[in-house]
Amino acid sequence: MAVSGTAKERGGTVGWGQGWDQAVVVWLWVIAGLVLAMITVGGATRLTDSGLSITEWQPILGTIPPFTEAQWQEALEKYRQIPQYQLINKGMSLEDFKFIFWWEWGHRFLGRIIGLAFALPLLAFWFVGALKPGYGLKFLGVLALGGLQGVIGWYMVKSGLVDRVDVSQYRLALHLTVAFVILALVVWLALDLAKSSRSASPSRIEAPSRLPGLIVAVLFVQVVLGAFVAGLKGGLVYNTWPSMNGAFLPYDLWAIEPWYLNPFENAVMAQFNHRLVAYAITALAALELWRTLRNAARSGAETRSAALLMAGVLAQVALGIWTLLAAVPIGLGIVHQAAAAVLLVIAVRHLHIVKRNA
Repeated sequence: MAVSGTAKERGGTVGWGQGWDQAVVVWLWVIAGLVLAMITVGGATRLTDSGLSITEWQPILGTIPPFTEAQWQEALEKYRQIPQYQLINKGMSLEDFKFIFWWEWGHRFLGRIIGLAFALPLLAFWFVGALKPGYGLKFLGVLALGGLQGVIGWYMVKSGLVDRVDVSQYRLALHLTVAFVILALVVWLALDLAKSSRSASPSRIEAPSRLPGLIVAVLFVQVVLGAFVAGLKGGLVYNTWPSMNGAFLPYDLWAIEPWYLNPFENAVMAQFNHRLVAYAITALAALELWRTLRNAARSGAETRSAALLMAGVLAQVALGIWTLLAAVPIGLGIVHQAAAAVLLVIAVRHLHIVKRNA
């Protein structure tokens, strides 16, 4: 017998439970992978000083790179008008310009790909009635945040086109943090929808711990601090560990006046704060692992997740120390930023498991 009518007319929950749930979850994990790639490419763009190579924002026409020699010369001429070229890269060859251009173009192009990869399947899922009730608006919120992120990216680039040779560390921190927020939201939605397709976990007597949520929150603080380290090139000062050139408190920690600008404009304090929060995250992860191990009421999945979180934190701390001691080579810097995104995914997953078991 032929089936007529829309998905909504055929079933009350518009396709939920008919196989669409897994399709939506897979789609969200693909988006999460693309966002992680975007964060990684963004780190490469920053570390290669490529972010200011394209001095215009053209959401549609900007998808087409230069092809002819005349077009490349025109793009280089526009770059020659900004302080970064005049004060740092004066005399740059066309081949060297192409190197930084392609990094920035790739970063922007990937952003457009993510937008399409999110919007078009979302429209299709909505049309066939594949979205669980209440989730359509959540997805629209993430899509809107992604669009805002594009605006923030251009807002950041603009800061380096007139009076600076690089972008504002404040705007860089905003741009990077929003990228991590988008990643966390997409991962949470994927985990939430995957959970809804399984049977509910048995109820627990105790309330869920607040530690996993605190760890996620402190990781976001660390992302902000890492952005200030990157924007101020704080990884190029005091390349020693565990001390900062023989001292726990370096003499120039409060070198800038007024004092309250030091966390945001003093490269030494930016690095110092990044170190301290890394230690705090390590302690919190260890405490969370101890909590799950000592409590027989916790599930095995929760304990394994806490162990994975502890391993991820230790790996990221070790990678951060290695990157610092090596004075931030491009490869290590890129891996360090990508690993931070992976660690956030692990922490968000652990938080979800704890809440699911509550």
